[in-house]
Amino acid sequence: MTRQIAVITAGLSEPSSTRLLADRLADATRTALAVRGEQVEVDVVELRPLAHAAVDATLTGFTSGPLTEALDTVARADGVIAVTPTFQASYSGLFKSFLDVFTIDHADALRGTPVLLGATAGTARHSLVLESAMRPLFSYLGALTVPTAVFAASEDWGAAGQADRTAGELASRIDRAAGELAGLVTGRPVRATTEDDGFGEVVDFATLLSR
Repeated sequence: MTRQIAVITAGLSEPSSTRLLADRLADATRTALAVRGEQVEVDVVELRPLAHAAVDATLTGFTSGPLTEALDTVARADGVIAVTPTFQASYSGLFKSFLDVFTIDHADALRGTPVLLGATAGTARHSLVLESAMRPLFSYLGALTVPTAVFAASEDWGAAGQADRTAGELASRIDRAAGELAGLVTGRPVRATTEDDGFGEVVDFATLLSR
């Protein structure tokens, strides 16, 4: 069976450091799962194109199209990587809007699901966003957050033309967090690819009358 990893990335620019961190975490997780003999499929949920749909869903309580597909992707995942830019010492409004909409149809879908947390910002002063804002949010949703969260400031990527600094401390933290996520994912049963509504096989009315 193939493990499903959903990557939520809330970067507002294109390209963005948020997407860069999300991709690095996804690659490291894929490697960590492969080492454990697990097949893995990674689905990236880019929130920027879903911004208007998320606002509409917040107002109406209904989702459709790509937004519904994105929500379902996260709901059926065996593990989640969630990365947001930092605004006012917290996660972005787009990130929160998506999770608010997620609870409309998938209120308990993240309960017990391993989640790796990541955040980006211009300076390291905002690194506490992971513990002060993101971890409490996912704990409220019942998710199983991995011990190591990953923060990346602009300086962690190096200036233009310089070597990527992920070969140092950031890379080590990424690998450690990915290993923890992989360990939690492999310790859980593989999720079914289709949702079970709890009612089992439907028996037609005529058959019921004949019993």
